Amino acid sequence: MIRLMVVALAMGLTIGLARAQEPAGKATAPAAKAADKPAPSEAELKTKVSYGIGLDFGKKFKAQGADIDPDQFVKGLKDGLAGTKAALTDEEINEAFKAFSAAMQTKAQATMAAVAGKNKKEGEAFLAANKSKEGVKTLPSGLQYKVLKNGTGKTPKATDTVSAHYAGRLLDGTEFDSSIKRGEPADFPVNGVIPGWIEALQLMKVGSKWQLFIPSEMAYGERGQATIPPNSVLIFDVELLGIQDGEAK
Repeated sequence: MIRLMVVALAMGLTIGLARAQEPAGKATAPAAKAADKPAPSEAELKTKVSYGIGLDFGKKFKAQGADIDPDQFVKGLKDGLAGTKAALTDEEINEAFKAFSAAMQTKAQATMAAVAGKNKKEGEAFLAANKSKEGVKTLPSGLQYKVLKNGTGKTPKATDTVSAHYAGRLLDGTEFDSSIKRGEPADFPVNGVIPGWIEALQLMKVGSKWQLFIPSEMAYGERGQATIPPNSVLIFDVELLGIQDGEAK
């Protein structure tokens, strides 16, 4: 895994260098103005590029949670560039990579478990307090909602495709998705979304706007999603705009 990560970093660097070598005709106006500056000397360019590569590697290793020794990293880099004899054999390096990868995986799993436990506890406390707030209704499934605007249109079935505007956020207020910000409503089959949405949509009338408080088990559960931590209670503002004819695309 570590070697693959290093390859990915190197590919990212290659792409960055390739972009820097694009023809001048593709440059924007600000880039054209930069050309008026004195060209850096070869030494300055080497210094800046070398630092940039190191900085990029450091940021990506930190984001991956890879606890490495910077001094040994530099030593290995120097040996590789100089073509000198490596301080470790390929077998020793491969064994170290395997052990390090396993340790990182264990650490990641422990971190995710801790986050999941914390979110589960906070989510349950939030829902317990929220259900007594004015206007909030709790369904037998545990789904909570608050009617912000009553619609007068039809109510969709599970087999329908609907059009809706929405904004979703975590309990801490972090917004992870919004059709409103994109400026375009979302079209989707009712039975093709998370369980909390499926239940709510079949209770709403077209023209309605509800605020949904969705328990984690009716959202993305213990696994979470790219931008949603495990066991997260989700809050959505949903406006049902219409029911489409025909099957979902």
